[in-house]
Amino acid sequence: MTPDVQIRRVARVEARCAPMEWAWAEQNRSLVEANWKRRTAETPKMFNGRVLLLSRLEFEHDLCRNTYFATDYANLVAWIDNGYPDESVANGFAMGALRGSDGAFICGVMSAHTANAGRIYFAGGTPDLSDLRPDGAVDLATSLTRELTEETGLQDADYRVDDEWIIIRRWPTVALLRMVTLPMTAEEGAALIRANIAKEPEPELQDVRIVRSTHDIDREAMPLFQQSFFEWVFTQT
Repeated sequence: MTPDVQIRRVARVEARCAPMEWAWAEQNRSLVEANWKRRTAETPKMFNGRVLLLSRLEFEHDLCRNTYFATDYANLVAWIDNGYPDESVANGFAMGALRGSDGAFICGVMSAHTANAGRIYFAGGTPDLSDLRPDGAVDLATSLTRELTEETGLQDADYRVDDEWIIIRRWPTVALLRMVTLPMTAEEGAALIRANIAKEPEPELQDVRIVRSTHDIDREAMPLFQQSFFEWVFTQT
């Protein structure tokens, strides 16, 4: 695991959204627009909705407290594509660390029509306005299960979600994970997910991968936070 990665268990995550003008995005409007034009030429189905980015991350005992702000998806994509030039913000997203009853994990392989085609990681995504409550709270627990359903077709009754959170901080990327366990082996779970995505006209996943040990880490297709999670979790047992 790379030294700039911090992994921490917490009992609770509290997240709120507060108004903020993202200076980098405003100062680089032409870059954002040109990048979005290039990206949509390559992937026409990309949609420029509103997403939530992290402006602040704090730990207090067994609590992780996050502050988000809303911005255009095109801003996020340009920021990522240009190497995260503004380090004052981060992409903080919830993910379900899906595993079978045998302890092996199941990752998704993103479809060609998505922004991250071919990348391999747990079901998850940057929170958006649908995750906002009327009081300004950001519901990351619901974001996690919603993304899991959208990508894998699994329903709430198909799995058990742990209460504990695992925070993987490799700024400007912050993955907020909960263990999600199926009542079947990873092989059986993978078969179920493949059957689910085969029914979809345009599934977000093109396939799934089973990870049983660090030997199954794909150093080319898995983002560093995902690699770090597996390196960490397989040393815990």
